[in-house]
Amino acid sequence: MANWLAILSALAAGGVAAGLAFYAAGRRVERRVAEAAARAAAAESERLLADARQRVVLAAKEELIQAREAFEEDLTRRRRESERRDQALEQRQSGLDERERALDGRGRTLAERERALSAVELEARTRLEQIAGLTAQEAKQELLRRLEDEARNEAAALARDLKEQARKGADKEAKKILALAIQRLAPESTAESTVSAVALPSDEMKGRIIGREGRNIRAFEAATGVDVIIDDTPDTVVVSCFDPVRREVGRLALERLIADGRIHPGRIEEVVEKARVEVEASIVEAGEQAVYETGIKGMHPELVKLVGRMRYRTSYGQNILEHSKEVAWLAGIIAAELKLDTQLAKRGALLHDVGKVLTHEHDGTHVELGVEVATKYGEHPTVVNCIAAHHDDVAHESPISVIVQAADSVSGSRPGARREAFETYVKRLTQLEQIAAEFPGVEKVFAIQAGREVRVVVTPNAIDDGKASELSELIARKIERELQYPGQIKVVVIRETRAVDFAR
Repeated sequence: MANWLAILSALAAGGVAAGLAFYAAGRRVERRVAEAAARAAAAESERLLADARQRVVLAAKEELIQAREAFEEDLTRRRRESERRDQALEQRQSGLDERERALDGRGRTLAERERALSAVELEARTRLEQIAGLTAQEAKQELLRRLEDEARNEAAALARDLKEQARKGADKEAKKILALAIQRLAPESTAESTVSAVALPSDEMKGRIIGREGRNIRAFEAATGVDVIIDDTPDTVVVSCFDPVRREVGRLALERLIADGRIHPGRIEEVVEKARVEVEASIVEAGEQAVYETGIKGMHPELVKLVGRMRYRTSYGQNILEHSKEVAWLAGIIAAELKLDTQLAKRGALLHDVGKVLTHEHDGTHVELGVEVATKYGEHPTVVNCIAAHHDDVAHESPISVIVQAADSVSGSRPGARREAFETYVKRLTQLEQIAAEFPGVEKVFAIQAGREVRVVVTPNAIDDGKASELSELIARKIERELQYPGQIKVVVIRETRAVDFAR
C-alpha cells in the first residue's frame, strides 16, 4: 500500500513538471508568432503609407500643373486684351490729333473772318455816324432809353394783366361765397329812433299824467330819467331819451300806469321799479335767444347779458343786436364754405360790437371796451382778435377775423341797413373828389352811386395805359388811409383820346 502511494506521488510530481514545461514552451511559441505578425503588420503599414504618400504627391503635382496652365491661359488672355486696348487708344489719339488740326484750321479761318467783319463794322459804324450825325455812345444811350421805355410799358401792361386776372379770379370766388351767404340770409331791416309813442285812451289822461301842479310828471321823469312830451297830438304821449334802455323802462312803466289808472308819486316809483326789473329780464332773455339762434354754446352769462343789451342800441339807425346776429350768420356761412371753424366765426361775429353797449358808461372806443370785456370773461384769443381787428385797429391773426370783418361790411353796407346824415354824406363825397383830384394828370373827378364809385378822367397825354392802372391803385390806397366809410369804394380811371374834325 505504501509503495503504491509512493508511485502515485512520483507520477503526480512528474506530470506537474511536464505540464509546466509544455506551458512554458507554448508561451514562447505564441510570443514568436505574435512578434512575426507584428513585423508583418508594420511592414504592410509602411508599404501602405508609402503608397499613400506617392498618390498624394502625384495629385498635388497634377493640381499644380493645372493651376499653372490656367494662370498662363488667363495671362495670355489679359495680354491680348491689353494689346487691343492699346490699339484702340492709339486710334482715338490719332483721331483727336486730326480733329485738333482741323479745329486749328477753323480757328484761323474764323479769326480771319472776324478781322474782316470788324473792319466792315468799323466802316459801317463810321458811315452811320456820318449819316445820323450821332456818335456811337449817343446812339447807344438813345437805344437804351427807348428800350427802357418799352420795357417799362410792357412791365406795366403785364402787371395790369396779372392784377386783373388775379382780381377777376378772387372777385369771382368771393362774390360766389358772399352771394350764397346773402341769398341764404335775407332778414328785414328795421330802424329805431330816440322817441317812443304811448297811446292814451283819451285826452283826459294827459291831465292825470301831469298831475296837480305837475307833480306826477316830475316824479315820473325823476324815477325813469326820460322826458315826457305832452303836446296837442291827440291821444298820444311821447317818451324821449337817448338811452334806449331807460326809454323802454319809461314806456313800459307809463303804459302800466295808464292801464292801472292809479297815477301818483308813490305808485309811479313802484311801477317804474317793476318795469326796470322786467326790462332787465327781457335783456337777458334777448341775449339768450340771440345765442340760441346763432348756435353758440358756453358763453359767459355776463356776455350773454351784454349781447341782450345790444337790442336797445343802434348804429346809424341799425339795431346792433339784429346787425350782430346777421353778421354771425353771414360769418358762419362763409366759414363753412371755406372749411373753417364756424363756431369761432359766429362767436367773434356776435361779439364784435359788444363794446358799443358800454361806451356811454366807460371811457374808450367800442373796440377797446369789447376786447377788454371779452378777455375778462375768458373768450378765445381768435374771438378777441375778431373784435380788435374788425376796424383794422390791429393786424388780423387768423382768417376768422377777416371773415368777421367781411360779414360786418356786408351787413352794414347793404341797401337800407343804415342811415347817414345828409351833411356827413355830402362831406364824404366832397372829400372823395378832392383826394382823387390831388394827383397830377387828373382832369375831372365824379363821385357817383352814393359815394360807392369814383370816376377819374385823366389827360391822355400825361397818363398812359400803364400809369392809369397805377393811378387807380394810388387813389384807392389814399382813400383807405384818409376816409371812414362803410363797405367799399370803386375807383375807375378813364383815359380816352378823341380826334375831331369838321366837313365843310
